[in-house]
Amino acid sequence: MVQKGFKFRIYPNKEQSVFLAKHFGCSRYIYNYALDQKIKTYEKTGKSISCFDIIKQLPELKEQTGWLREINSQSLQSSVKHVETAFTKFFREKTGFPKFKSKKRNKHSFSVPQHYKVKEGKIFIPKLKSGIKLVQHRKIKGVMKTLTISQTPSGKYYATILVDTPENIIKPKRLIKTKTIGIDVGIKDFCTISTGEKVENPKHLAKSEKKLKRAQQRHSKKQAGSNNKSKSRTRVARIHEKVTNQRNDFLHKLSSKIVGENQSICVEDLGIRSMMQNKYLAKSIGSVGWGEFKRQLIYKSEWYGKNLIEIGRFEPSSQICNHCGQQNTALKLSDRAWTCGGCKHEHDRDINASKNIKDFGIEKYRRNYGNLRLLDTTKVAKSE
Repeated sequence: MVQKGFKFRIYPNKEQSVFLAKHFGCSRYIYNYALDQKIKTYEKTGKSISCFDIIKQLPELKEQTGWLREINSQSLQSSVKHVETAFTKFFREKTGFPKFKSKKRNKHSFSVPQHYKVKEGKIFIPKLKSGIKLVQHRKIKGVMKTLTISQTPSGKYYATILVDTPENIIKPKRLIKTKTIGIDVGIKDFCTISTGEKVENPKHLAKSEKKLKRAQQRHSKKQAGSNNKSKSRTRVARIHEKVTNQRNDFLHKLSSKIVGENQSICVEDLGIRSMMQNKYLAKSIGSVGWGEFKRQLIYKSEWYGKNLIEIGRFEPSSQICNHCGQQNTALKLSDRAWTCGGCKHEHDRDINASKNIKDFGIEKYRRNYGNLRLLDTTKVAKSE
């Protein structure tokens, strides 16, 4: 069984928008309350308070405030569980310490675990009498789980439904050398494939930078708290949203093409956080979307039964000659082409790196699974 998310645009009316705004605010309030309770409890006792103990405090909070009663109780409980999830990620995955949510800075959202329906182009959620208009551009296949309602900074509303689909996870086939590629990502070219193909970096942010700069300058001159300030903030958010949509569209098309055309994919483990510390390259690295590209390759490879092999970030993929194996330790980042001192072969830096990434990936696969799992197409053809 594979879990997938179905995201749809929704169009609430004025009354429904007020209802959703109350849910956003109350869910944020409970999230901050739960986070505050966990921090204070640990400071006093040295022990953590569980999410279930905080959930038991919700009825008393409803009595004190009154306005929390207008909100679906399960949505409030979900906010507490989200805090627990944030702490789990912090300790296990070494992500950042959970932060308090701000009304101004965070994307607004709340979850509905159950008791919602999608029917006749509308979505019905607890404590809301009328259904919200939903643009269902594709059919939902599977058992619907958690619903998440969100609002973007540009003012658009979305409903994301987590679904347990009837699809089964496809077991990856044995690796075949000729159906394996290596991918080396970059800034000038988004990525270089071991076949010699280079994918140009579309640079969506750079193309919209002049328009974004002008909108931000106008926004800074508006009077704080005025309607014009709010309108200009939305204009800036729409430009950012367009750039994000362009980037995601590019990454989805490219990742789907790569996964669909190849049986095994070798990529490099990049320390993106460390690379972002470089003030000269941080903007370019952040806008290119390497992390999202890798994330898409991972889950799409799992869906379609493809091998995704990740090599270590410290492997000298750019320095080693793919022909004779000699290492050029004097190679600089500015050297886009170089000649091997051993075999005198002229290398394009990125193509050579992608070929080495492929070789490192195949070697890692052999170490993990043994030579029997590594096939050659000539042997496969004879056996068939």
